[in-house]
Amino acid sequence: MILRQILRLSSLFRSALSVQLRRNIGLSAIVFNKTKELDPVQKLFLDKIREYNTKSKQAGGPIDAGPEFQKEMNESLARLQRAYGEGDLTKFPEFKFE
Repeated sequence: MILRQILRLSSLFRSALSVQLRRNIGLSAIVFNKTKELDPVQKLFLDKIREYNTKSKQAGGPIDAGPEFQKEMNESLARLQRAYGEGDLTKFPEFKFE
C-alpha cells in the first residue's frame, strides 16, 4: 500500500516535471532564436520593409505610385464621401463614449 502511494506520487512528480521541462525548453528556444542572427531571407525581408518605410515617410505617401493611382484614389474618396457623408476619409475616426 505504501509502495503504491510512492509510485503514484512519483508518476505525478514525473508528469509535472515533464510539463515544466517542455515549457522551459520552449521558452529557451524563443530566447535563443532572438539572440542569434536572422537567416538571410528574413534579414532581406526586414531590410526591404524598413527601406520602404523610410522612403514612404520621405515621399509622404505610397512609393512608385503614378498619376493613375492618385486619380483612382481621388475617385474612390469622392465616391465614399457621396455615400457616407462629409468628413476626412483619410484619417481614422475618433470615437467618444459617454
